[in-house]
Amino acid sequence: MASHDYDDARAVATGPGYDEQLGYDPNFVPDSVKSFVVHLYRHIREKNVYEIHQMYETSFHTLSDRLFKDTPWPSVDAVAHYVDNDHVFCLLYKEMWFRHLYAGLTPTLRQRIDSWDNYCSLFQVVLHGVVNMQLPNQWLWDMVDEFVYQFQSFCQYRAKMKNKTEQEIALLRQFDQAWSVYGVLNFLQALVEKSNIIQILENEKEGLEQFTSTDGYDYNGGSNVLKVLGYFGMVGLLRVHCLLGDYHTGLKCLQPIDISQQGVYTLVIGSHITTIYHYGFANLMLRRYVEAIREFNKILLYIYKTKQYHQKSPQYEQILKKNEQMYALLAICLSLCPQNRLVDETVNSQLREKYGEKMIRMQRYDDEAFAIYDELFSYACPKFITPSAPSFEEPLVNYNQDAYRLQLKLFLYEAKQQQLLLGVRTYLKVYSTISLAKLASYLEVDEPTLRTILITYKHKTHAVDSDGKVISNADVDFFIDDDIVHVVESKHAKRYGDYFLRQVVKLEGVINELDAIKLD
Repeated sequence: MASHDYDDARAVATGPGYDEQLGYDPNFVPDSVKSFVVHLYRHIREKNVYEIHQMYETSFHTLSDRLFKDTPWPSVDAVAHYVDNDHVFCLLYKEMWFRHLYAGLTPTLRQRIDSWDNYCSLFQVVLHGVVNMQLPNQWLWDMVDEFVYQFQSFCQYRAKMKNKTEQEIALLRQFDQAWSVYGVLNFLQALVEKSNIIQILENEKEGLEQFTSTDGYDYNGGSNVLKVLGYFGMVGLLRVHCLLGDYHTGLKCLQPIDISQQGVYTLVIGSHITTIYHYGFANLMLRRYVEAIREFNKILLYIYKTKQYHQKSPQYEQILKKNEQMYALLAICLSLCPQNRLVDETVNSQLREKYGEKMIRMQRYDDEAFAIYDELFSYACPKFITPSAPSFEEPLVNYNQDAYRLQLKLFLYEAKQQQLLLGVRTYLKVYSTISLAKLASYLEVDEPTLRTILITYKHKTHAVDSDGKVISNADVDFFIDDDIVHVVESKHAKRYGDYFLRQVVKLEGVINELDAIKLD
């Protein structure tokens, strides 16, 4: 096998159809690639999900590393006759071809447009054709994930107008509908609606249908493709709306999925992390800090316990990056809303290690604190996009940072308002009752100003949840009766279980060490 791959690799680099301009021969198909497409095609026709998953997750990446590190895979025209020129298989092959191109090389504008056309054709077939395939959840998630990623990448590329060539500008004018925000949202919404996934999830709650219990697969001879694409389409919609800064709509799109439970979204690690990252971020931007803290804590604990199992996964680097970003977002949430009781001890110790010093500095109301908020937000936020088409008028300007700057400005404005209330919270933590006059003197303001500050505190520590109910983020609340502030501190049952479990593990470690000591 090794010498076979070596011969293939040499042939890829120096084949007879080698194109100097491209740097490779797009029509040369090595034997190992021939074997790969023939077997993958056969497994898809036989609905052998296990084998498809092995080939998709392992063989494709192995061949990519060995033969196509610096070049694209062979063109679809070169492999089509090995798979009976099957239209759907060719669309799937091209989807993988473009994904490999985006991952390791830099796509040209023409290739970006061709990838959009391929997604349009693929989704049209799924929506309007008769698709009789079962594909692994991982692949279906990757399709939605890559579709949104390429949209984001195209918006960033298009917004850098300064150094565009005349040919690129002509292509952008000609294909002004490629990767349009309406097209992207329409496809995702169409997948959700046509799959009837919202009704399926509702029916499942009443025991009328199976979806989560079968991991999304259809064991009655049907296809899982449309249903699972519709399911992941809801996560895709959340992500797109977050990129656009419309957090409310994003969360509304995700509502049919109960994220307090295990579900199909938790079966694929990339989907699990993407869902909770964007869900948490949207809640952070809507001032629902408690909800964001709760979900970040759960996913960070999960990653901490399971990341060693994903070390060989192609997604491993992405898992680690999102893990670091979510710790930064958790540090922001806890600085704005000190609810450490919601955080598991393991996550808390990791957080202290990474951001302990910064979080102490973030409690102050000064330029250094806001510089840290700026730094953490910029590191951890999504890559916001401006979806509108560029102005082709001279002088051409770059506007790829505009959306990010706007979101950063809104966030820092909110952070400053929250920080202003830290003084009030400090005194409320100390007293159970205090007169308005006394609190005003401590804060060095007059009583009317203090009343305004207290109303602001009430407003800023409450938010509206997805059901329209007012929820509190405060660990210290109060009411005023007869010019006396009465403080109500929320009491929470202490959890002793974690502490004892940690001590048991430590004790077992000590016993094992003692057992290992040989006494003379």
